[in-house]
Amino acid sequence: MTSPPLLRQPCPPGACDCGREQLLEQAGSDARILLLTRNEEKRLLERLENLQSLSDLEKLQQRIHAQLGIRVHVAPGHNEVRSMRGIKIEIDEHPGLCRKTRQAIPSAIRRGLENNPQIAYDLLNANDLFRDL
Repeated sequence: MTSPPLLRQPCPPGACDCGREQLLEQAGSDARILLLTRNEEKRLLERLENLQSLSDLEKLQQRIHAQLGIRVHVAPGHNEVRSMRGIKIEIDEHPGLCRKTRQAIPSAIRRGLENNPQIAYDLLNANDLFRDL
């Protein structure tokens, strides 16, 4: 006998705009994001903080999309990049994604880039002006 998968606990009323209840009520909706429990979120954030390379970041982005349905975009900002704050990290809107998680993922990626600046340099080199020549 298999047990049902653990779902993320609901946020306190009025504290979040994730739409968890509406996601559970809709038939055929993508509820993979609700499988991200608090413990799993901590593991994900820890993994993002301990990035080893740009390819590691790209693999994590692909796994996040495959397992949770969330698209994370990391690219240099439109202006000059002088610090890790100049790198643009965006998460596509996704029903069921908690507000705190939506803020924690980019923060963890920034901490990972600050811990290993070579990843940021590789990201800048991958998106440079002359990449198409």
